[in-house]
Amino acid sequence: MSRRVVITGIGLVTPVGIGIDVAWPALLRGQSGAAPITLFDTKEFVTTFGCEVKDFDPTVWIDKRLSKTLDRFTQFALAAAELARADAGLEFGEDEADQVGVFVGAGLGGVSTLEETHSLLLERGPRRMSPYFVPAIIVNIAPGHISIRYGARGPNLSQVSACSSGAHAIGDAYRCIERGDADVMFAGGTEATITPLGVGGFNAAKALSRRNDDPQRASRPFDAERDGFVIGEGAGIVILELLERAKQRGAPIYAELAGYGLNGDAHHITAPSPGGRGAQRCMQMALRSARLDPSDIGYINAHGTSTRMNDAIETQAIKAVFGDHAPRMAVSSTKSMTGHLLGAAGGVETSITALALARGIIPPTINYEHPDPDCDLDYVPNQPRELQVEAALSNSFGFGGTNACLILKRYTGD
Repeated sequence: MSRRVVITGIGLVTPVGIGIDVAWPALLRGQSGAAPITLFDTKEFVTTFGCEVKDFDPTVWIDKRLSKTLDRFTQFALAAAELARADAGLEFGEDEADQVGVFVGAGLGGVSTLEETHSLLLERGPRRMSPYFVPAIIVNIAPGHISIRYGARGPNLSQVSACSSGAHAIGDAYRCIERGDADVMFAGGTEATITPLGVGGFNAAKALSRRNDDPQRASRPFDAERDGFVIGEGAGIVILELLERAKQRGAPIYAELAGYGLNGDAHHITAPSPGGRGAQRCMQMALRSARLDPSDIGYINAHGTSTRMNDAIETQAIKAVFGDHAPRMAVSSTKSMTGHLLGAAGGVETSITALALARGIIPPTINYEHPDPDCDLDYVPNQPRELQVEAALSNSFGFGGTNACLILKRYTGD
């Protein structure tokens, strides 16, 4: 029998709040994290708003001198890791350090540092470049710093798979514990790409909402008037733990991580495969991995980006996999409130799915006002719903046609 894996700690750094005690109530209130961008001057940009993490002071979480050498995406990761560790009450000694690992993914890594350093290079020459430049921008510096901080000498890796990065990190970490390579894993995603290059690049791809006059109503997954996603930033990291270890120390258990699917569309760099065939196969893989039938799933935290093509195709894929059961499931997109956190999305949304299972409340899809005939499932519109489900699915689909699906089960003590 496979070793069972549970979630014992959650660390959230999001546009709607830092920490579970702030972020979760905000999500249930239907609070949007969108607002005009403050991180740089947007006057030349098509889109001028996003979902920034507000009032983030890195020195609360990191030594001041060290924080100055870190890109914002690593600062977020360290803060989320400490929140998760504290939430889990996780401690381990030297004798366990080899069995504690860190998988944290990101889509782009240290973009703001890259931009600032390139400008400095052009203006003042290479001698002005910081020796910390390369370590600041590489994606694997996030799990690197987490491992250094806690002395975690187990598996260490960064999954870089666009908007699936955080979900892939959690799924791969789950496999590590399942097969015995580790007993505890820090796992999730981080991202900080609300920068001129980030916003300009997604604008060039015509992927972002242009609802500049009404940012809080701009992210509207599955609504007929959606016009693109809202870029967000943040981090979501969970503590995954071997069930026996968690029980032995009396740790809080939010949910069991029971299934993982990953695959590729092999179709297009940005567009999903027709009918969502790649997403279908990925969800089916996760169901097989969890040894569950489609009718066992009560809730899906959808990828639900608020782009016209993605939402319709994800709906098609869900209907193809779940058949007659599809209309009976709750399906919500919390990106309606957090924005699209890109590489951090899977980490944050897996955390939200675990909280929904543990607390028996499904967070809503806000800004759902105009039904789209191409999106005809129960999207939990605008209000949270008290609903106890036994198993839930979290979907993440990224550019390049890279897919990750995670299945969580409610933990009942068995």
